[in-house]
Amino acid sequence: MSFHSKPTTFVGHVKIKVTNLERSLKFYQEIIGFNILEKTASTAKLTTDGKTSILTLIQPEDVTPKRGRTTGLYHFALLLPEKSDLANIVIHLSKNNIQFGASDHLVSEALYLQDPDGNEIEIYIDRDPSDWSWDSEEVAMATDPLDFDSLLRKSEPGKQWSGLPEKTVMGHIHLHVSDLRKTEEFYVKGLGFEVVNRYGAQALFLSTGKYHHHIGVNTWNGVGAPQPAENSVGMESYTLILSNEEAIKDTIGRLKKIGTAVIVENGQYFTYDPSGNRIELTV
Repeated sequence: MSFHSKPTTFVGHVKIKVTNLERSLKFYQEIIGFNILEKTASTAKLTTDGKTSILTLIQPEDVTPKRGRTTGLYHFALLLPEKSDLANIVIHLSKNNIQFGASDHLVSEALYLQDPDGNEIEIYIDRDPSDWSWDSEEVAMATDPLDFDSLLRKSEPGKQWSGLPEKTVMGHIHLHVSDLRKTEEFYVKGLGFEVVNRYGAQALFLSTGKYHHHIGVNTWNGVGAPQPAENSVGMESYTLILSNEEAIKDTIGRLKKIGTAVIVENGQYFTYDPSGNRIELTV
């Protein structure tokens, strides 16, 4: 089963704000490995397959730098199809002197780095779901050191770097929030996700279809953390892909039942989680 196709509800696209579009495009093309699908003076839609955009860069007017200790983006995560792809990116980043962190999460193996504005990116591969360990409704996850020796044995020596693989998808998103209880109610009762891991008292991981997580949320920037300024670097919004129009209607009904507004803009549905993170609902 694919965890990033219908009928599973999943994150399909993320929009982030940057201070200098041309500088960011150079980074996202040459270092991360995206291609440009569409471009204007202030926006760029990025793609890996030449057809679908999974990331959009926006340079707002009067943009301000990223501010710490607010709600919003912790990281967005690019899911690669094969372990060899992750190994090849390790070599590519190292050749370009790009600093990155790494973790073994039991369910996945991941790299972490930042773009020129401090927006954090995870690049990862999943372990086979048969290797995930479930205790009732909770999946085991950890932050262990990544075994680079094992990973790099999967690299393809001599293969020229050619960017992100065509089948790369937006694997998940992880957000800073101000209140975990309200956030859980919104994502579970409102959007229909299930909590699949409680990581201490300050983080939750949620999914549909028994994925290890499509959405992570945490209060690591502080309970009651304020929202960032509208024109500051960070996340503009992310998109949830639902299975059909009936699923959108059901979701809107659940959101209204818990007192959450749904806004229609140009025929598209938007809502905000309790910390002000903007979400587009689409099929």
